Amino acid sequence: MSTLFYIALAMMGGLLMTRLTRLVRLPNVTAYLLAGVLIGPYILNLVNAEQLAGFSIITECALGFIAFSIGDEFKLDNLKAIGKPALIITFLEAVFAVICTMSITMIFGFNPVICIMLGALSASTAPAATLLIVRQYKAKGPLTDMLLPVVAADDAVGLIAYSICVSLAQGMINHTSFSMYTVLIKPLLTIIASLLLGAVLGVLLAIAHKYFRSHTNRMSLCIAFVMIGVGIADWLGLSNLLLCMALGAIYVNIWDQPDRILACIDDWTYPLFLLFFVISGAQLNLTTLPKVGILGVIYIFARFGGKFLGAWLGGTVTHQPPVVKNNLGWALMPQAGVAIGMATMALKQLPAEYSQLIQTVILSATLVYEIVGPLAARFALQRAGEIHSS
Repeated sequence: MSTLFYIALAMMGGLLMTRLTRLVRLPNVTAYLLAGVLIGPYILNLVNAEQLAGFSIITECALGFIAFSIGDEFKLDNLKAIGKPALIITFLEAVFAVICTMSITMIFGFNPVICIMLGALSASTAPAATLLIVRQYKAKGPLTDMLLPVVAADDAVGLIAYSICVSLAQGMINHTSFSMYTVLIKPLLTIIASLLLGAVLGVLLAIAHKYFRSHTNRMSLCIAFVMIGVGIADWLGLSNLLLCMALGAIYVNIWDQPDRILACIDDWTYPLFLLFFVISGAQLNLTTLPKVGILGVIYIFARFGGKFLGAWLGGTVTHQPPVVKNNLGWALMPQAGVAIGMATMALKQLPAEYSQLIQTVILSATLVYEIVGPLAARFALQRAGEIHSS
C-alpha cells in the first residue's frame, strides 16, 4: 500500500474515535492519541513502525505550525493588556513546574537525563483545552482574565527551558566536560540565533504580503515560510520550535491585518494536527509502560504541584485577589500539543534509550491530563464563581 493510504487510515481512525470519546465528553486530542495507540504497531499493527518512520515529515511540519500558533499570541497589544502581574505569574508557575518535576524525580533515583528532560517538558500547558472550557461555560471574571494569557505565554517559557535542558542532557550523555560555555552560553546562543532568524523570516513574510493580494496567496506564503523556517533550523542545528514561534510573533506585530489569514491557516492545519496526534499515539511504546509506572505517576503529581505552588506564589507576590491565587493552579493542569511536540523532538536529539521513555511518560501523562485537566479547570472556574452557563 502507498504511504497516502496509511495517512488516510490514520486520519479516519482519529475522526472515528472522536465519535466514541464524545459520548463521555473527552477532548478530541485524547481521541486522536487513543486512535493512534489502537492502530499502531503495538495493538492492531495497521500502521507498523516502518510506516510510522515515513511520517516524519508530517510531524516536523506540525511542530513548526504548533510553534507558529504560539507566536501568534504575542501581539504587543495583548502583552500590554496582560501586564506585569501575568508575566510574573507565568514565569513562576512554569519555572516551579520545572524545578519540582526535576528535583522530585531525582530524589526518587531516576536517571538524571530523564529527570532533566521531564522537568523541561513540564512547563507547558494546553491553551486549547483551557480555552474550550472557558467558551463552553461562558466564564468571565478576574480568574478567567488572568488564566487565558498565562496558558498562552507559558508555552514560550517551556520552549526556552527545553532548548537549555536538551543541551545539558546531550552533554551528560556524551560525557562532555561541563563549563559555562556548554551549560549556559552555547544553549543561549542557539536560542538567540533561533529567535533572530525567526524574526528575520517574520519581517520578510510581512514584506512579501505586499506583493500578493488574495487571502489564499497570503495563507500560502505563511505556510511556505513556516516550512522554510523548519528546514533552515534543521540545516543549521537550531530550534525549529523557537524559530517558528519568533516568526509568528513578528508577523502578527508587523502585518496590520493578520487575523483572517491566521483563521485560514487554522483551518488548513487542523487535519495536520489531527495526524500529528494520531502519529504520536501510534509511537507510544506500550512495552515500556511497565517501566514508566511510578515515574509517570510522579511526573503527573510533581508537575501539577509545581504549577499550583508557582501560580499561588505569583498571585501572592503580585497581590492578586484570593479568587485568582487560590484557583489558578487548578486550571493549569491540562497539557497536550506543545509537550508532545517537544517529546517528539527529543526522539531526534537523544538516544532511543532515553527519548522513548520520555515520550512514553509524556504521552501517558497527556492521556491523564486531557481527561482530568478540563475537569480541574471547570472546578477552578466554578469555585471562583465565574461560570455563568452550563
